[in-house]
Amino acid sequence: MSVFTVHEPPLRAAEARSDPERFTFVRDGFYFWAFATTPIWMLWHRMWLVLLIYLIVAVGADSAMHYAGIGSGGVVVFQLVISLLIGFEASTLRRFTLARRGWKNVGVVAGDGVEAAERRFFDAWAVAANKAGERPSASSAAPPSTPRAAQPSGIIGLFPEPGALR
Repeated sequence: MSVFTVHEPPLRAAEARSDPERFTFVRDGFYFWAFATTPIWMLWHRMWLVLLIYLIVAVGADSAMHYAGIGSGGVVVFQLVISLLIGFEASTLRRFTLARRGWKNVGVVAGDGVEAAERRFFDAWAVAANKAGERPSASSAAPPSTPRAAQPSGIIGLFPEPGALR
């Protein structure tokens, strides 16, 4: 089961509320295509600042290793490590780019795939809006959580009971 963060785009001039069709779901985890084709993946997702920083680091490190006398094997290993790091941090880089563009993180949802996560998120979004008696908005993405009542645990000793005062 994958975990996704949900991002709402900034409002356009004529909109009172964001269109749910424009929401973006960013999966946590390793992105193979970000690892295998790092610059192309960044271009595909229009991550211009991230691409610029990547190119500066890659070219700078390549030049520094060349002048330090490190062979081509060391350069290839370093570039592979950088690409591996990009693959692991691709979701963080996407969230960074979305935040810079004014997108709001409105929730976290888990699902077997993006379709299941979208269904779960928008079901909770609609339920929260129905309880409030209004059209769903991104600020009411998740229903409010209710505290659980304290139940006796039957454990005697150093473990506190749930909900008990400390």
